[in-house]
Amino acid sequence: MFSRLLMTLALLIPVVAQAGEAEDRGLEIARAADAYDQGFGDFQADMVMTLKDRRGRKTTRYIRIRTLEMPDDGDRSLSIFDEPADVKGTAMLTWSHGLKPDDQWLYLPALKRVKRINSRNKSGPFMGSEFAFEDLGSQEVEKYHYRFLREEPCDDSQCFVVERTPAYTYSGYTRQVVWIDKNGYRLRKVDYYDRKNAPLKTLTVSGYRQYLEHYWRPDRMEMVNHQNGKSTLLEWKNYRFRTGLSERDFRKQALKRLR
Repeated sequence: MFSRLLMTLALLIPVVAQAGEAEDRGLEIARAADAYDQGFGDFQADMVMTLKDRRGRKTTRYIRIRTLEMPDDGDRSLSIFDEPADVKGTAMLTWSHGLKPDDQWLYLPALKRVKRINSRNKSGPFMGSEFAFEDLGSQEVEKYHYRFLREEPCDDSQCFVVERTPAYTYSGYTRQVVWIDKNGYRLRKVDYYDRKNAPLKTLTVSGYRQYLEHYWRPDRMEMVNHQNGKSTLLEWKNYRFRTGLSERDFRKQALKRLR
């Protein structure tokens, strides 16, 4: 019996070591991607959001985006809706963190009030889109546990494929499989799995351009929901970096005064 136990342990040790190596490499890739994008300061951009239902009917919204890089914390971001009239003036403010729940506020002009998003509701849809509230914050390394899966071709590049599982509470996902290319650590695709570990949706990112001779930003992000047949397309344009934004521009008290 004792000899059989030793044999079993001998067989298990390489498996455990291999799993540990996969986790270490996955974390190493995530840290490298995060480090590569540090130092941009701030940026502003314009976005067109197109919602498409299962019948192909489309609704288009026009949004302004502002993002501020924060030392020793996640980014702060602000989304301001300009069109159509029924959402004009709506604004979403996000303070991203690591394991601590992100702080998020939504200003609703019809009610003239700022609504705080409960940390337990972050899996809900943002403004009727296929993006959840938890998708909108910066993806801090500490938010996930990682496991390297493989390398494979992706479009014209070679990608790392990494599985990440949320380390924070109240996520709507059991796990995500992420494709990150080796050219500037650009995010190419994410497969999301719901709380039952069933395929939920896929994000595809494309049309990258380089800014300040270093930082990559996409022109197009499409989220397709495999369970309800809906999709949301984000088209980015007019990126401007280091525009002089400061913490004062990302205070919740300023949401009611945005123009």
